Amino acid sequence: MTAPEWAELEHAHAARADALTAGRRHRVARGETHPVDDFLYTYYSYKPGLLRRWHPGAGVRLQDAATTPRASWRGYRTDGGDVLVDTAGFVREKALMLRGIAGILRATEGRKAQFGCFGLHEWAMVYRQAEHRHPVPLRLGREGTDAVVDAHPLGCSHFDAFRFFTPDAVPRNREALTRARQVDTEQPGCLHANMDLYKWAVKLGPLVPGRLLLDAFELARDIRTLDMRASPYDLVGWGYAPVAIESAEGKAEYVAHQRGFAERAAGIRSALRGIVEGALAG
Repeated sequence: MTAPEWAELEHAHAARADALTAGRRHRVARGETHPVDDFLYTYYSYKPGLLRRWHPGAGVRLQDAATTPRASWRGYRTDGGDVLVDTAGFVREKALMLRGIAGILRATEGRKAQFGCFGLHEWAMVYRQAEHRHPVPLRLGREGTDAVVDAHPLGCSHFDAFRFFTPDAVPRNREALTRARQVDTEQPGCLHANMDLYKWAVKLGPLVPGRLLLDAFELARDIRTLDMRASPYDLVGWGYAPVAIESAEGKAEYVAHQRGFAERAAGIRSALRGIVEGALAG
């Protein structure tokens, strides 16, 4: 890319990132929190500034960039007056991580999507508990929430959701999930597996083009919104109408959203898989 070309992309990327993270940045400045939007910053621990940094992706030469701060960024190398991502160096440093990411992306992509969980993982996280994780009330109250879990089988396939199940909810899941078997159980219909594409994009660092990183973040943000709308929490006061998964209509609405997210995630997952496998292949 010529200097004007990549400078324009870098500027547009920063503007898009700023728009996506404006709420979080303003809340932090005021010492405020949000039960839905803050999740991507606290659970994944990635700050808004990370999203603002644009990368061209592996294999792209940035002309006349050797005198810019980017030339000293980790994961880059100079070639005369130009700057490129140091793909080979990144692979040498992080080969084990890259192989792990490739394995999860490949295994998830190869499985048939499941759409029958109805977001009950959030309900299982408060099942038969006097206290719960979020400072908002339960939409159906404690007894009503427990009754929904009692009336449904739990089919969670994502370990990082399952690990927050209450002790009474754990044996109700169709299988006991473990970190060691995560690559064997992830599937492309899962909201959290698709949300994690943002995490994988961040971990792949400069190998991932900025547009793809922000696409993954935006998908994760939209998924989180459904996740909490379908949860047992009453978020009407925050502007979120519930997806009442305890009803047939709510289940249908949830699955329709879930299918749409799976379609969006498929393109992102395929692109990330291509990037990491290409880097590993040298």
